[in-house]
Amino acid sequence: MIVKTFYFNPYRECTYVIYNERAHACAGEEPTPCLIIDCGAYETREQERLAGYIRETNLKPVAHLITHAHPDHICGAAFIEETFGLSPIIYPTEGQLSGNFAAITVLRTPGHKEDCVCYYIPEEHIIFTGDTLFQESIGRTDLPGGDYAQLMHSLEKLKALPDETTVYPGHGYATTIAHEKKYNPYL
Repeated sequence: MIVKTFYFNPYRECTYVIYNERAHACAGEEPTPCLIIDCGAYETREQERLAGYIRETNLKPVAHLITHAHPDHICGAAFIEETFGLSPIIYPTEGQLSGNFAAITVLRTPGHKEDCVCYYIPEEHIIFTGDTLFQESIGRTDLPGGDYAQLMHSLEKLKALPDETTVYPGHGYATTIAHEKKYNPYL
């Protein structure tokens, strides 16, 4: 799985474009399906950079998944809808996503905000955590909808994932569950 990270808007929010490298290699001239997670492309130049990457890499966005509805994670949603015809999706319940992209498990992880979810791709050992879990930190709980006790409960779900799982957070840099168990005081 290819995970392309973009840092957008004044908060350096992570917007992800993910696609299957094997499918991409075999696609020929057909565009390869991709997912966009948390489009925070706010300025025109950010939007052009994202769209340019998708065009130049010959990708076709098939879904725009949202980890939570804070402005820095959804400020590019209108752009994605206008450009690619995709409405943003937040899954309110846990379970498997249907579709032919990859087996994605939705984990409800309230705490930073009541609508927080994480997207876990077990076959690839990767998870997109939004503002639930960062490298050696967690999302803040002092904003409306935040609840520290809920966040601690949500972190237990993430702590149970395999150590080799790569964590792609909503801000900052990728890490692993093993690293977080060792160095994150909240885990």
